[in-house]
Amino acid sequence: MDYVSALLPPVVMAAFFIGLVVTIVKSQGGPNKSKEDGAVDAAMARAEAARQQGGTPGPHKA
Repeated sequence: MDYVSALLPPVVMAAFFIGLVVTIVKSQGGPNKSKEDGAVDAAMARAEAARQQGGTPGPHKA
């Protein structure tokens, strides 16, 4: 019975890891994608407006 107690923790961790990966994959795209894209677009617009207002060069300009 020692082998059961030795194998149980890795099997449980593997099951939780697989569940985590499945959850992450399922949360990509769909209705969440437009919400995430909108948040990123708004942040990029704010950063660009602040950069233009302050007159500081962006990361691609030296």
